[in-house]
Amino acid sequence: MLKLIGDGVLAMFTGEDMAAARQAALRAEHRFRRNMISLNARRAGAGRPITSAYVGLHVGEVFYGNIGSEDRLDFTVVGPAVNEVSRIASMCNSVDREFLASSDFRAGLDVEGRGFLVSTGRFALRGIGRAQDLYTLDPDIAADEVAAGNYEGYLGN
Repeated sequence: MLKLIGDGVLAMFTGEDMAAARQAALRAEHRFRRNMISLNARRAGAGRPITSAYVGLHVGEVFYGNIGSEDRLDFTVVGPAVNEVSRIASMCNSVDREFLASSDFRAGLDVEGRGFLVSTGRFALRGIGRAQDLYTLDPDIAADEVAAGNYEGYLGN
């Protein structure tokens, strides 16, 4: 499911196998990032402004459906997990990373998947009652062809 929220997008990955859903979310983030790099290269080559985007990944229960009045229904997603992932994504700028994942998201990956994410530290998120560790992709993935190949292999690219 995809939900546009202002200048953001909320995508939900679900299924019987939540480890596979988490891997699908990582694969989507990776493809999105590759597409952004390609788009920015074309725009820079044409002398046009480039853009950036932040991605936060988290897990949790949400409620979704048509919410509103008879005159104005909006298909939307609500719940604490929605607020938390929004706060996680907003931390990207503060820690100078384009991608952050919650400790709950990381914990649900298999051992290989957890190895691709490294801690950026422990943070108190605005409006969230507990501090938590946030994770990002290991910088070696961008700097080393072997690490990049291993990650792409894990994602199934």
